[in-house]
Amino acid sequence: MTPAGNATFRYSNAALLAVTHIEAPVRVPSSRFEEELAPTRRRLRLPDNLLERVSGVVERRWWEPGTRFDDAAIEAGAKALAEAGVDPARVGLLVNTSVTRTHLEPSVAVRIHHGLSLPSSAVNFDIANACLGFVNGIMLAATMIDAGQIDYAVIVNSEDSRGTQETTLRRLARPEVTREDYRREFASLTLGSGAAAAVIGRADLHPGGHRVVGGVSRAGTEHHELCVGSLDGMFTDTKGLLDGGLPLVTAAFAEANNGAGFQWGDMDRYVTHQISTPYTKAVIDAIDLPEDRVPITFGYWGNVGPASLPMTLAAQADSLAPGDRVLCLGVGSGLNTAMLELQW
Repeated sequence: MTPAGNATFRYSNAALLAVTHIEAPVRVPSSRFEEELAPTRRRLRLPDNLLERVSGVVERRWWEPGTRFDDAAIEAGAKALAEAGVDPARVGLLVNTSVTRTHLEPSVAVRIHHGLSLPSSAVNFDIANACLGFVNGIMLAATMIDAGQIDYAVIVNSEDSRGTQETTLRRLARPEVTREDYRREFASLTLGSGAAAAVIGRADLHPGGHRVVGGVSRAGTEHHELCVGSLDGMFTDTKGLLDGGLPLVTAAFAEANNGAGFQWGDMDRYVTHQISTPYTKAVIDAIDLPEDRVPITFGYWGNVGPASLPMTLAAQADSLAPGDRVLCLGVGSGLNTAMLELQW
């Protein structure tokens, strides 16, 4: 049963000053995965071109061998600070929202804090909330700015899908793999690598910034076992995710408009977390979004986890005009959904 009630947030003095993205340089077409898994597909009597046809992912990106994912987060953060014109010495908060990590401790944030030459007074930590981490990071930064605790925050994310996908390909090539195994690991093959960063600051100091208006969040944690990822792979009940996620999104969107008065029915852009063709179409249909205002990037980037949404937003930034209203929305494993309004 879908839980009742959104957590609702409204912000008075927070603005998005810059959002940047870094595309991983190595293009990996879905046809390469199909070729590597051809013996398994033939044995299981699965059709050719299944990955691209079902998911809509034509290719995804990988980092070059030897590249550290957190170096890309540092690069994206430095680029965002430069675009915002903010001195790193004035940053009061750094939040890393990456799912990717190479060790359990210390936090990924500490190396990024050091790499960006942030002051010792800048609070820094990781937020891990699957694909919603970046949106949660912005919400937290806006709350701390409104509370007067900080003037500027940097939110970063970098994902590296290469190791997970190489492990998945090796596992799916084993002779004992079943159709059910293939189905459970199919979503792992849609992942991609990339990085993004945003700078959030005080709107009264930056009247030209893009206001962080507010948003909602809703939890459906009875679905917490539907998508479970580790360093070895990601195991997903894709139908279950869709069946559980759509009512969550629909209820949150309806309540935000009818109860909280956000009026998101006619936004200039809807920037969604990028997963696949079926998920995107299902969300568009469920809450009746105008298709031409929903930019699509998963076809050539894949699902870049929490970086997907800010990467898409950064790619759209030049086409947005002052006054445009943008709704950022997504669903993360767990399940959680979050929606955040920005005014350009």
